[in-house]
Amino acid sequence: MKLTNKGRYAVMAMADLASNSSEGPVSLNEISIRQNISLGYLEQIFSKLKNNKLVKSSRGASGGYILEKPASEIKLSNIIFAVDEEVKTLNCKKQSKRGCNNRATKCITHNLWDQLDQHINGFFEKVKLQDLTKQ
Repeated sequence: MKLTNKGRYAVMAMADLASNSSEGPVSLNEISIRQNISLGYLEQIFSKLKNNKLVKSSRGASGGYILEKPASEIKLSNIIFAVDEEVKTLNCKKQSKRGCNNRATKCITHNLWDQLDQHINGFFEKVKLQDLTKQ
């Protein structure tokens, strides 16, 4: 299975933002310190989140980021997709006639990994950002 740090950090940062935004915008520096994620990396992640309309920013002394919509409306799959990630358990493309080992046929366990892929992505479709902030 493949989910890189970018996807994991994006979900962590969004959960932090959702948990700490009741007082207003949250700075990336605050998220960086609380979650131990480099500020430069967070800037890259939040640029993508902003482009995908999951967060909006405000400038100034009390500036930072807030959620574009309620945490109850943001699926984890939205966050992962926004940072150009996908959870993938197969080495081949589903629609390809070529198999994972670059052979003419699919490997014997192809359907197993395909079902796992569907299960994982279905899970990320069901879980909302709000679910991570309820402690």
